[in-house]
Amino acid sequence: MHAVRLHTFGPAENLTYEKTEDPVPGPGQVRIAVEAAGVHLLDTALREGLTGPYPAPAELPTIPGREVAGTVESVGEGTDPGWLGKRVVAHIGMAPGGYAELTVTEADKLHEIPGELGAAEAVAMIGTGRTTLGILGFTDLGPDSVAVVTAAAGGIGTLLVQYAKNAGATVIALAGGPAKVARAEANGADLALDYTLPDWTDRARAFLDTTGRWATVVYDSVGGTTARSAVDLLGKDGQHIVYGWSGEGLHDGKPLTFTPEELAERAITSTSVLGPRMVERGGGLRALETRALTEAATGRLRPAVQRYPLAEAAAAHRALETRGTTGKVVLEP
Repeated sequence: MHAVRLHTFGPAENLTYEKTEDPVPGPGQVRIAVEAAGVHLLDTALREGLTGPYPAPAELPTIPGREVAGTVESVGEGTDPGWLGKRVVAHIGMAPGGYAELTVTEADKLHEIPGELGAAEAVAMIGTGRTTLGILGFTDLGPDSVAVVTAAAGGIGTLLVQYAKNAGATVIALAGGPAKVARAEANGADLALDYTLPDWTDRARAFLDTTGRWATVVYDSVGGTTARSAVDLLGKDGQHIVYGWSGEGLHDGKPLTFTPEELAERAITSTSVLGPRMVERGGGLRALETRALTEAATGRLRPAVQRYPLAEAAAAHRALETRGTTGKVVLEP
């Protein structure tokens, strides 16, 4: 098979497209003919030798990738043969191997792809979708809500805007550059603003003045001055929901935080939601994955996908690192 392999930690150019041996499914495993493999910003850090949430860097050489969709073509010993021929999606977790034409994973990680949902869209929902629903578990959106969504043209941001609009909320979407602003606007945002322009906060305040309301929640994946300015739009009892700091740099940045005194003065809360707390609140990873796939299959959530050929994984990584992507990045063999 062909796969993208990493032999040495370092820049995106270290990802090489090459021929390698086909993986063999072990007991309780299946082999999937991959139609789509997800690419995550975390993948770029792991590629450089950072540990991320894992106890140690990956063993080299490695095939990156933790989210896959495709068709089960063979099963290992003791695995239910009923999986053969089924279209499936899985988050394969700590064991990488997704950037390939074939991959193996445990059968208990599989979800059958519902209805006519595409493989790329299924990949988007198994990771990005489950995270989005986990984040939303910390807020109660409704017609009285005014939600500010940062990175609104990204994978999570796109879904947050849709979910908020489905709930009847008013949405202010923040994105970087005219093309991303146009995408956020087309996605249903009531107001889409380019946060790279100096007057975006003035325009946001003018919009809020016309509604006679303050923002009720800020979904913050960027950190830094953009997030702080967004939090300034919150009214009393507003929520600052933190799930990233991409605007500050993945390696050296940090999330926006406030002291207890600052929170008391603003009369708001600030909650970092990633990790076990989010998973527990969502009923577990599998429950979040199932809900995410159902939301997409019914059309209530429509993931945005940016596709790259498998052989161009390095280009996909470079685009992610330079904030040059929209939606979920997916590799297709």
